[in-house]
Amino acid sequence: MALLEIRNVVKRFGDFTAVNGVSISVEAGEFFTLLGPSGCGKTTTLTIVAGFQKPTEGIIEVNGNVVTKPGPDRAFMFQNYALFPWLKVGENIEYPMKKMKVPKEERKKRVQEICEVVGLTQYLDRKPATLSGGQRQRVALARAMVKQPKVFLMDEPLSNLDAKLRGQMRVELIGLHKKLGTTFVYVTHDQEEALTMSDKIIVMNKGYIQQMGTPEDIYNEPENAFVADFIGDSNIIDGIMIEDKLVSFLGIKHECVDTGFGNNKPVDVVIRPEDIEIVEAGTGFMDGDITSVIFKGVHYEIEIMAGGYEWLVHTTKYFETGSHV
Repeated sequence: MALLEIRNVVKRFGDFTAVNGVSISVEAGEFFTLLGPSGCGKTTTLTIVAGFQKPTEGIIEVNGNVVTKPGPDRAFMFQNYALFPWLKVGENIEYPMKKMKVPKEERKKRVQEICEVVGLTQYLDRKPATLSGGQRQRVALARAMVKQPKVFLMDEPLSNLDAKLRGQMRVELIGLHKKLGTTFVYVTHDQEEALTMSDKIIVMNKGYIQQMGTPEDIYNEPENAFVADFIGDSNIIDGIMIEDKLVSFLGIKHECVDTGFGNNKPVDVVIRPEDIEIVEAGTGFMDGDITSVIFKGVHYEIEIMAGGYEWLVHTTKYFETGSHV
């Protein structure tokens, strides 16, 4: 049995359905991410799991027990951290244990242990206003983790950080997850964040689950055009599935990895920008003209008009704008 079960959850606000029939199983120790654009229902799902909202339909189970309100088995980390500015770091972290009536000596012990894990020992007597954004985030993490929950819920906890610090905190979160072994349920709209941190991802849109799988499954085998377009960059071309593992588009027959569509069926063909190679005109599948070249640091992002489509290509080789290739 999974540690967390979300079964056929629906949440309506008047005539608007924010979450529509969502079912998810999260195993103990998993880093599970809910990914999607703003308004897709991911945060609403998370707050229902936390017990802050009641579902219109469906049930939530943690460790086999139905839950309907907040409890010590779940800890929630808010997007804005929600630290008490008048309390010191140690007092902020200790606060939830006071509400749980944990004995004073046990509280001190847990605060010390968790601060050693997240690297906050030297900041225990400082106020949140004197800390950096990354340090405040770690205080919020420690305050949630000190409850020793079975499920740790996080609502876009890195969104307020600058790009460099966000990258550093991703690494720290991955390390903390491995060290603590706690089940993480994480909400984000950032595809890179989801792909680099997660054991499993669900992609949501308009209250529905579009796809669930490992990061590799989601990126390499998108189940529909929305997932393909939302996860990374894609070229999506009209095509015909001739038979299993053979597709036709723009007059080209090409091997593919897909089966089960039937024969001669219309499909969307997804081609990732890094899977296209630019070669001399006349030697590839089609010819086109480069309309844009942007240097992105690790690679060049190149747009090419070919076959009536604007193609996006990622390559480490430089080509001149206007080149015929």
